[in-house]
Amino acid sequence: MNITELRTLGDLKKIKYTPKSIKAELRDNLVDKLKRKEKIFEGIIGFEDTVIPDVERAILSGHSINLLGLRGQAKTRIARNMIYLLDEYIPVVEGSEINDNPFNPISQFAKNLLHELGDNTPITWLHRNDRYVEKLATPDVSVADLIGDIDPVKAINLKLSYSDERSIHFGLIPRSNRCIFVINELPDLQARIQVALFNILQEGDIQIRGFKLRLPLDIQFIFTANPEDYTNRGSIVTPLKDRIGSQIITHYPKTVETAKLITKQEARLKPEQIKNISISPILENIVEQIVFEARNSEFVDAKSGVSARLSISAYENLFSSAERRALLSGDKTTSVRLSDLQGIVPAITGKVEMVYEGEQEGPYNVAQNLIGKSIKTIFNDTCPPLEKLKKKGQESSDPYKHITNWFDSGKHIDLPHLCSDKEFRKSLDSVDSLADFIDAFMPKSDPKDKYVYMELILFGLSENSKLSRQVLEKSTVFKDLFGSMFKGFAD
Repeated sequence: MNITELRTLGDLKKIKYTPKSIKAELRDNLVDKLKRKEKIFEGIIGFEDTVIPDVERAILSGHSINLLGLRGQAKTRIARNMIYLLDEYIPVVEGSEINDNPFNPISQFAKNLLHELGDNTPITWLHRNDRYVEKLATPDVSVADLIGDIDPVKAINLKLSYSDERSIHFGLIPRSNRCIFVINELPDLQARIQVALFNILQEGDIQIRGFKLRLPLDIQFIFTANPEDYTNRGSIVTPLKDRIGSQIITHYPKTVETAKLITKQEARLKPEQIKNISISPILENIVEQIVFEARNSEFVDAKSGVSARLSISAYENLFSSAERRALLSGDKTTSVRLSDLQGIVPAITGKVEMVYEGEQEGPYNVAQNLIGKSIKTIFNDTCPPLEKLKKKGQESSDPYKHITNWFDSGKHIDLPHLCSDKEFRKSLDSVDSLADFIDAFMPKSDPKDKYVYMELILFGLSENSKLSRQVLEKSTVFKDLFGSMFKGFAD
């Protein structure tokens, strides 16, 4: 028999149903999953050995939780995943505003109904997906929104005195009884509103317009907070922090490989983009490295943080940039190029908070700086090392000398941003020794990514001041460095 077919309190008693508190539900289901070595929080990457164990310990302890971290650190996703530690269904008194437990009702409505009907009290079943309530803390949130207030219309319609408990309109928190209740960006909540949470967290009391109510609410509280808010907008009042059982500090991905997994999981690519556009791991690494460079940049406010949404948006823009190019050039399929990185600038400029020096530099130039530093890092990690300065009389061992000599002879290469794949390959093949360099010095590179590596060599040499690179509106031009400098002086 399906348990949801039971319709009265008496039916529950016949099967000897035993209700649990929400913290006991979370704990018992977590214990079962840990014993079976099941993955607890699906889709959370990079926290397996840091944040997730802290969350599990807090649940086992029956604590309320504050997730503290910069933006884009999966705080809300962790909270939303906790519903999968709840029982699939729980019984509630039918018609109850606050999900009354039929075995232990706390509202006057449910108590009266139980007194009148006894074991015939009707019940309904609440699915775990409906037991998650989320509220974004904003300055306009009131005590009435969270706790409740007297409802004059309700009192008039039911012909009740304002002193009658039934005239109360319950707020979000009482309506979240036996649920997970999440307040995002807790420091943005006004201090007087935070004070109203004191007793609820500790004793389960709520106060509404002088009513003497003691509702032992059964709620799993989860808060999220950004440490930046502690100084810029608000703060968590000390007595409230003291009542939160566990404060868990989140963090950004620690490695490029972890960041790549998150980006691939979260990026929303279109089916035709996945089918018709390929991307080299080199480009994936560059996209993630941009975020790492931004978090250490002198132009970016480190206290504000750089969200993982930057790399996700940049990844999506990179595919769209390649798709647009292919559509305009007539290519049915294509590969992402380094020159397509110009298309991710809008994904960068909207997601970094700059310090004064960054504002002076300008958003576009900061984005170009981050892209350039990322290319340089990946080039230095992937390609043969550049020649160090030699003493007079020592023989040169520069592996790139044949490439730079070609540019030193006065030649240059122009890579149009919208050229077809055939024209793109032809332009790179025109640089003497570039293709031979990949074969000789990078034999383990994937053959299908050969032209990406050839392009990386040119971009990397320019970032290491071995070549000149000019990004124009319609193309990227590579020339010899010193010839371009002297021409600039002459102009």
